[in-house]
Amino acid sequence: MKQYRRRSSSLSVRTLRRRGTQPKVVALGGGMGLSASLAALRRITGDLTAVVTVADDGGSSGRLREELGVLPPGDLRKALAALCGDDDWGQTWSRVIQHRFQSKGDLHEHAVGNLLIVALWEQLGDHVQALDLVGRLLGAHGRVLPMSAVPLELQALVKGHDPERPEDVDTVRGQATVALTPGEVQSVHLVPNDPPAVPEAVEAVLDADWVVLGPGSWFSSVIPHLLVPELLEALVETKARRVLSLNLAPQPGETEGFSPQRHLEVLGRHAPKLALDVVLADEAAVPDRESLAEAAKRLGAAVELAPVARKDGSPKHDPELLAAAYDRIFRMHGRIGPWR
Repeated sequence: MKQYRRRSSSLSVRTLRRRGTQPKVVALGGGMGLSASLAALRRITGDLTAVVTVADDGGSSGRLREELGVLPPGDLRKALAALCGDDDWGQTWSRVIQHRFQSKGDLHEHAVGNLLIVALWEQLGDHVQALDLVGRLLGAHGRVLPMSAVPLELQALVKGHDPERPEDVDTVRGQATVALTPGEVQSVHLVPNDPPAVPEAVEAVLDADWVVLGPGSWFSSVIPHLLVPELLEALVETKARRVLSLNLAPQPGETEGFSPQRHLEVLGRHAPKLALDVVLADEAAVPDRESLAEAAKRLGAAVELAPVARKDGSPKHDPELLAAAYDRIFRMHGRIGPWR
């Protein structure tokens, strides 16, 4: 039988742990964008917390949410998988929790990790405790927290959702629908509109050295964190420095046709009190650097351009390149924590 050993994902992280010099980093988002950020960040710090959106209503998560009334576990599962190490133990467990059943019955397309997380929620009656337990099982290099302890519905005001009424603004309901909606998303909000934040998530933000927001689906994964009042208040008041990581390309549907600077303008409209320190973008994805710099300056931020895309031409972040970009930002943009 093959033997599996748990070990740290990199020499630099082991060294930082011994010296007690690693930065406390909190990453906020959901889906594959947050996974990309976590896969990079776990390479440069062992003190890492993911705060994950809980508005998903599609696929396996949506079915479990509708049938059992639980938080959607899918984005939480993806975050845990991204925090698994590069050794045999980590990669095996990453594949296991991401595995989806293929059948003609009720289990079709359910992810193993979703079922495991929900089972532990029902057994323990505590979202955070259950996710911490899954993290220990996987040997995850970090902690995963939901942004709220109640399931949320994402709603968007969309202009031209109906092609026959291009000037009308309609309400589109559900994260899965918003992510692919035709028309122009004007704004998004949550139902309930004043959801409670998970206290551990608020505490992590307030205690962080760095907070990383994005990349990810802008209206359905990134901005929702700014719509939870207690979490937004923590993001505004924290002494941590704030990094916004932009996507490599606009997404079909919700941000189709968006320039990099328009992403910043939309975020600023949803959270006008939130200041940023750094905006990270791929150097090949910014056709108008001056306009991006002006938009970032309005949010209090400097722009850092770096090659962070995979070499295969796909609009996906390379974890090693993204890690190098984050590491440079953490080292170059101010020294505020005892780890420095």
